[in-house]
Amino acid sequence: MREITIDNVTVKLSSPDDLPMRWVGQQELLYQLLAAWLLVDPSDIPLNPRLTGKPGVGKTTLAYAAGRSLGRPVFLFQATMDTRPEDLIITPIIQSHGQIGYAASPVVSAMVQGGVCVIDEGNRMSEKSWASLAPLLDHRRYVESVVAGVKIRAHTDFRICVTMNEDASTFDIPEYIHSRLQPQIAIEFPEREEELAILAQNLSFADAAVLEYVVNFLQRAHQAEERYSVRDGINVTRYALKRLSAAGGRGPFATHLREAILMILGKDALLYAE
Repeated sequence: MREITIDNVTVKLSSPDDLPMRWVGQQELLYQLLAAWLLVDPSDIPLNPRLTGKPGVGKTTLAYAAGRSLGRPVFLFQATMDTRPEDLIITPIIQSHGQIGYAASPVVSAMVQGGVCVIDEGNRMSEKSWASLAPLLDHRRYVESVVAGVKIRAHTDFRICVTMNEDASTFDIPEYIHSRLQPQIAIEFPEREEELAILAQNLSFADAAVLEYVVNFLQRAHQAEERYSVRDGINVTRYALKRLSAAGGRGPFATHLREAILMILGKDALLYAE
């Protein structure tokens, strides 16, 4: 684990995330996100885009893929209702011989190394936690750790992005934070061909006929404004394939798919199955 010294305080950095994520959806969304991070003048600063949409539409994948396209390390931070300000910056840790050490969060690790930080499901955090990031999200570009007693300034290459789900189990983000998380990029359910490409990328071992069945199911659900996402489609297909394998390849595959839809999404989802 790499260490750095900030104002005579040694801090352990977290490692970047190395994940097989590739954005297959609308390229225009990727261009919009990258444009928000672009600098058009030496005196310019990057924006802090906010990706919104229903769970499972690929917000995290888009943010991660955008960061990797810049050739920079990407750090993911999963926000929860229990996230504390120190979780976002620096936390104390007990080292050998009972000494106190300090560990940097993915946010700070990205800041000091010029990486990209993705705060996932940011509207699950409380205002108190968001307040600790306010100076990072404007022209000041720093955070302060009360625990370690240091001020940490962001590298000029540092970029940040926040994803937010559209559901009821979230906090209302205060306006002074909303105004810092701009632009807002809305991600909708993909069109049929895009959705089929996403399924094919994640389920390269599935037959084309299976993928066609699942994408038809998803598209019918989208037209009815149901919540089912491509992530749900991937899970349904994986489970149906596992059931088929466990049965020794016996039985109509459509039967296994309907069972998977029932067990993963519930009986109402069967309305959209062929």
